[in-house]
Parts: sequence; structure tokens; C-alpha cells
Amino acid sequence: MLAVDAVNKSNSGHPGLPMGCAPMGYTLWDKFLQHNPKNPKWFNRDRFVLSAGHGCMLVYSLLHLTGYDSVSIEDIKNFRQWGSRTPGHPETFETAGIEVTTGPLGAGISNAVGLAIAEAHLAAKFNKTDSQIVDHYTYVVMGDGCNQEGVASEACSLAGHLKLGKLIALYDDNHITIDGHTEVSFTEDVLKRYEAYGWHVQHVKDGDTDINAIAKAIETAKSVTDKPSIIKISTTIGYGSPNKSDTAGVHGAPLGEEEAELTRKQLDWSYGQFEIPKEVYDHYRQAIERGSDLEAQWNEEFTNYRTKYPTEAEEFSRMLRGELPQGWDNALPSYTSNDKGLASRKHSQICLGALGPNLPELIGGSADLTHSNYTDIKGETGSFQPTSREKRYLHFGVREHAMAAILNGIAYHNSGLIPYGGTFLVFADYMRGSMRLSALSELGVIYVLTHDSIGVGEDGPTHQPIETIPSLRAIPNMLVFRPGDGNETSGAYKLAIKNRNRPSALCLSRQGMANQANSSIDKVALGGYVLEDCEGSPDLILIGTGTELDLCVQAQKSLTEMGYKVRVVSMPCIELFEEQTDTYKNEVLPKSVRKRIVVEAAESFGWHKYIGLDGDSVTMNRFGASAPGGTCMEKFGFTVENVVKKAKALLI
Repeated sequence: MLAVDAVNKSNSGHPGLPMGCAPMGYTLWDKFLQHNPKNPKWFNRDRFVLSAGHGCMLVYSLLHLTGYDSVSIEDIKNFRQWGSRTPGHPETFETAGIEVTTGPLGAGISNAVGLAIAEAHLAAKFNKTDSQIVDHYTYVVMGDGCNQEGVASEACSLAGHLKLGKLIALYDDNHITIDGHTEVSFTEDVLKRYEAYGWHVQHVKDGDTDINAIAKAIETAKSVTDKPSIIKISTTIGYGSPNKSDTAGVHGAPLGEEEAELTRKQLDWSYGQFEIPKEVYDHYRQAIERGSDLEAQWNEEFTNYRTKYPTEAEEFSRMLRGELPQGWDNALPSYTSNDKGLASRKHSQICLGALGPNLPELIGGSADLTHSNYTDIKGETGSFQPTSREKRYLHFGVREHAMAAILNGIAYHNSGLIPYGGTFLVFADYMRGSMRLSALSELGVIYVLTHDSIGVGEDGPTHQPIETIPSLRAIPNMLVFRPGDGNETSGAYKLAIKNRNRPSALCLSRQGMANQANSSIDKVALGGYVLEDCEGSPDLILIGTGTELDLCVQAQKSLTEMGYKVRVVSMPCIELFEEQTDTYKNEVLPKSVRKRIVVEAAESFGWHKYIGLDGDSVTMNRFGASAPGGTCMEKFGFTVENVVKKAKALLI
């Protein structure tokens, strides 16, 4: 009824799912969920994910009833209003007690796989035979929409392979989507699919009233330790509404005052809008004492653990505090112009090898491209598997979108783990929904995206990203790095690790590039800086990134011999450059120097603010071609000669 009243008051929302899922929500939160309403961040709490995020009044109601300070009755009344703590879909950064940001269907269950991986890894790493300091479940409520989204299939397939026994999904089987009954598009046997994935499956046929059956199914799921579990719970969407239940009309629209009153009569609910009887509060808020006791027991357990295993306890505590180890970045390599030039994907591998021994919280892998992305950590053997969960290398398989969503889930776990994942840059388009959620939810996920331009070569335009980097730069709160040599790659990693509240995309080359004489690890933090300069005010500024940075340096040499004064600016991260003071930005790119050329093997979108009306670019305005990488670069104008030609055209 809280859902009915809140959606009616806001005249916006989805009452049907909370009404249909109320029995499973009550059963789970009242009888199973281990949590402390007065400390929503208690580490060993069970995680609850509402993957069907449109039904968020279910979780807001449960948070309020069980005593979370983050959701008062006034917050319920302000559902979906400006500045409220009850937004239209759950947002982890807005409401304490919300574990993950859900809205795009399928994302939540996929995040939950990441949460379960984090729990399993930390348990294998820190637990002892006489002390289980990491021991909690991940519960998910998902719907028909989640089960239709491809990302959920990817993630749940991997979860089955990994035998994540502490992942339990409650599937709200109500047969309704926005378009109507699911029979118009979705008639598969979902449980057979999950059984094929390697999940334990059950079916509760009466999810509207049979709380005992729901409880028994959850108990059974908890007893199955070698498989994730899905419980199909058949419900009636909008249960209790005489005229709108079991229809698409109750999915995403208010019941209206008249139907709300009829629903009250149907359910024999004699209370007014937003009115909660004292006995209801008294019952639900037993969760406060239970939660306090659970946390106290865990604290005692951890105190004993600290006495017996002080080294492990200190590392565990440091991670929970979100503190990086002392000297974690000391081994990051630096280079001179005399050092052999390498592809930045190879520099990335060297960075991971340097960070790995000093940063035990680093965890990640690749979407089946380990030996192309170079995402392995030198010296590490084995990978995270059902029998080796202490390992920190993850084989995601050919599941790019699931990888991104799972990395988000690991970050959502808030246990200090630093997740990273690799694939080809062009496949960021498969990952974009979850990458956007990384940025929205302020998650410090690191995306290692290699093969960043037409320099990929023979694989052709399907594998040559020309618009991807500009499109990633358009996502707020995301750092997009395109390092121009080894020093800048080390700098990008240093910043990506330090930025725990914003994701980083490292766009890395397949082909080699020269190390620059004046590049700098530390200057990457400025986003852009003067790499090569001239005496006096420059006639022209060349701005470069990635492999094309060296084209700018070589072009400057040629232009200098011709008598022109040219400055070269390296711009490894536009977002960080934009965050500098106006004074600094004007020092690097003086407003008085209006003749500028950007050189980047990508679409020119976004660069016009730096080029202006008097500048030019050497960029891509069409898809690439299948040919050797060097040939592609030459044919599309990424040569010193073409940069010089463009420069002279501006200068004459």
C-alpha cells in the first residue's frame, strides 16, 4: 500500500511489481536477510539487489519499515520528486541501503554476479578454518524483463560456470511487460535455460499468498552451496487491485484514487494513505535489534581474527577503509627517449605487472582477449575458478557487456577491491550501458581498451574504432586516457587507481610508439601539457594523443627547420585538462594562438573547442579499411608529411 500511495501521489511510477512482490520481499527481509538498518555499510551484511529497478517502491518500503534512517515516511511521500532520497529507480549514491544502481533491466542481476564474485574471492583470501569473517549472500529480485536482456544471460552463464553458491535470485514470474502478456514475445522455459547454465532451480507456484513456500525455497537454495540458485515465484502483478491486476496497465502507471480505494477494500486494509499501524512497525523494526546483534557478533569474530591473524587482519581492514598500500605506485616504470618504443597495450601489461605485487586488491581480467589485451599480471598463475577463488584473474569469456556489469558489481561491494577488465576498444559499444552506470554510480572501474585506432590494420573497419573515443569522452564523470608513450601509460594507471569514485577508460594501441623526451608520469594528472616548445609565442600549436603524438613531434622538427615556431601539446586526458584552472589552460593553449591542429586517429567530434574556427585537424571522417596498420595510417593521412602540409596551409 505504500507503493500504491506513493505512486499515486507522484502520479508517476510502477506500482504493479511492488504489489506482486510484497510477499517475497517480506519473506526475504523478515526471515533471511542479514543486515543492520542502523549501519547500512556493515561489511558482512547480505546484499540485496532489486534488478527490476522500476519496482523501487518495494525496496524503499522495506528500507523504511525496517528502520533505515535514509527513508522516512516523508521520503516515501516525496517519491520521484526533486531532491528526494527516493528517486524513480534505485541509486546507490542517493539512498543508504541501496546496494546498486538499477534501472536498465538485466544490469542488476549482472551486478549481483560481481557482488558474489567479490564475496567468494575475499572469503577464499581471508577466511580461516576457525574464522569466517567473510560470509554473506547476494539476493536478487528480477523479472521477465531482466531475463530477456542479453547482459543477464551473459552474466548468469558465467555465474553458473563459477558455481557461485551464495547468489540467490528470486524471479518474479508475473507474465507481464509493457507491451502486454509475455506470450507475445517470451515463451521459453526460463528454468530450463538456467538449469543448462548450471544453476539450481525451483518453482513456487503461488507467490501471492504462500509465504511458507517462498521461505522453504530460500532455505533450500541456501543449502545448495555449489550452484547459484534461481527461484521462479509466480505472482500476479498488481495483486489486490480488482480491475488492474494481471494487466500491463498496472506495470508503469498509478492505480488512481478510485482503484486505490477498491484495492484497500479488496485487501481488507482499513488504513488511510501512508498510514502504518504500530504493530507493523513493531514487527518490521525487530530488524534493528537483530542487525545490531549480528554486527556485534561479527565484530567479536573479527577481534579474535585480528589476534590470531594480525597480518591478514591489517590488510583486510586497510582494504575496507579504502586506503591504498604504502608505495603501491613505486614500481610503475618510467622511460627516456632512448628506451625502445612499445605499443601502449604492452606498456599497460608492464604496469599491471608492476602494480600486481604491491596492490593485492587489484582484480580483473579480459573478455577472452588476454593475449591481445595483455591484461595478465606478470608472476600470477592460475585464475579465479570454482576451486581457486583466491586467485584474482578473471576469465570473462566472450561476454563484454557482462564483464563491465560484473566489474561494477565488484566495485559496488565496497570492500576495497579495484576491478579492471580488458577488451578491444571497438567493443566498448557492447559495454556502454554498464560503462555509463560506472560513471553515474561513481565506481572506480578500470577499462583496459586496446587496439584503439585504424592502426589495428587487417581486421578492417569492423574492428577499427574511429568514433568510440569521442563517444566515451561524452560520458560525464569518466576519465578517458589515450597515452602517447610509456610514461603517459604509467601516469594513466596511477590516476586510474587513485580515482576510486570515477571510472577510467585506457585507450591503448596495438602498434608501437616512440617514448618522448619530455613526457611525464605526473603531468598526465594535468590532462594536457606542453611536450615540446619553441622560443617566444608559437605560430602554431599541434595537439596530439596516442601514437599520433609522435607525428606532432616529428612535424614540429620539420616545421622548425622551415622557420616556424611550433608548440606540441600532449593531451592524454581531456577531462582532467578541463578541470585545471583557466590560467593553466591558457598557458598551455594561449587564446592568442588561434592556429591549431589536432592529430588523432579518431573522429574529430569534441575537438572543435580547441581547434576553433582558425584551426584544422588530422582525424577520421569515415570508417577504416582492411590493410596493414601502417598502410591504413598512411592512406588516411596520418603521416608527418600530411601534418606538415596541413600546418603550412594554416601558416601561409
